[in-house]
Amino acid sequence: MTAVAHEPLTQDEVLLEGFLALETPEGFRAELIEGEIVVTPPPDGDHEDHIGLIVSQVIRRSLTHMQFSGNKGLKLEGSPRDHVIPDGTFAPMERRLYRGAEPWMPCEGVALVLEVTSSKPAADREVKRRCYARGGIPLYLLVDRDAASVTLFSDPKGHDYREHITLPFGKPLPLPEPFGFDLETADFL
Repeated sequence: MTAVAHEPLTQDEVLLEGFLALETPEGFRAELIEGEIVVTPPPDGDHEDHIGLIVSQVIRRSLTHMQFSGNKGLKLEGSPRDHVIPDGTFAPMERRLYRGAEPWMPCEGVALVLEVTSSKPAADREVKRRCYARGGIPLYLLVDRDAASVTLFSDPKGHDYREHITLPFGKPLPLPEPFGFDLETADFL
């Protein structure tokens, strides 16, 4: 019997295998962000309230019928170092992106990704923003609780977004097509 030679795994492949084998306690999230494993504790009530306010407005007011997921992770094609779980993703209903048992889905078809800052706000402001831009997600909505502001990033190119608008809580934030409405933020105060 002859032994079959296998190519040795790359460092990125070993990292990805180890990450995918992790078992986190209930409520915790494990992400692989730019080659670093990040485990986040369960969110607080205000964090969830902000997400709920946004989901409610999108469902009621969006020009395009949207689906929402707060559980599916995004894997960036061609980058085994990035498996990110946003606080929420929105995709047009006709795409039906959230079907299937796989916990990780590609970014293609996601219209907007949502993050609400929590215990590690720098990750949401910088690192995750770069991941979503690399994934080609057209819109990234950041609710920054420390700064009491909302920022909409758009026009992804390479490792970042080329445009953004930041408004303080209380000001309506225009969401472009396929949403086509002003997101009310007064209830974030």
